[in-house]
Amino acid sequence: MSRRAEEITDQLTVAYLDWCVHERVPVNTVARRRATLKSVGNAGDATREEVEAWWSARAHLKPATRANDLANLRTFYKWCQRWDHRDDDPTVRLDAPKVPAGLPRPFTRDQFHQLLTTLENDMRRAVALGGYGGLRVSEAATADWGNYDAEHRRLLVRGKGQKERLITVGPILMDAIGPPGTGNIVTAGEKAYSEDALQRKVNRAIQRAGVDGTFHQLRHRWITVGLAETGNLLGVSRAAGHASVTTTTRYAATSDDVLDQISAAAER
Repeated sequence: MSRRAEEITDQLTVAYLDWCVHERVPVNTVARRRATLKSVGNAGDATREEVEAWWSARAHLKPATRANDLANLRTFYKWCQRWDHRDDDPTVRLDAPKVPAGLPRPFTRDQFHQLLTTLENDMRRAVALGGYGGLRVSEAATADWGNYDAEHRRLLVRGKGQKERLITVGPILMDAIGPPGTGNIVTAGEKAYSEDALQRKVNRAIQRAGVDGTFHQLRHRWITVGLAETGNLLGVSRAAGHASVTTTTRYAATSDDVLDQISAAAER
């Protein structure tokens, strides 16, 4: 039994969590799935009535929490059906709650520069990859000089689902993370951080630097600035590694340039 499945006695759930680890599902995602399945109990053998009773008992939770729980549970039953462990989905009559879509909160230019001037070594390199390259924390953790094309100044990034994309390593980004070497970029060739370890460490470093926020807001800034500068929604969406351009449209709503243009037009 894996450590991630500790305290869970349902062997089908244990097998599923081990499969998630084998498939390199991000550690935080596995943890959330484990928590959901543990809250259900014997999820592998649960009946439709038992699952619906579990769902009703969680009605007091926030919509985002319930939506995530339901998505986790449905992923588990999809796996069960795929590998012939079950031929039904006991969540079929459950409706996911509507979750209000909040606007992204990108770091300001001053906040980003404060981080770059305050942080050092691996934390500065991680922040630069997020703010100048638009990398997710998981992508920053695995960024490797072996995937850097010096001739074209391109870095190959492997994102969600092992999907690959290229980013440009401009002179300012190179100054923050270079010079080019071998091995992991953030750790300067030493052993790479795991995703969750880097996320915890860099978020603590951001707070100690006097900036209220998390690593992901660096990526928010990169996408927002890219949209404001280019106006190319599809191009920015592909460069960010978004599965759907709909995700990118949320960032377009935060563009200060667009807001200023609308205000100026209204005041004429």
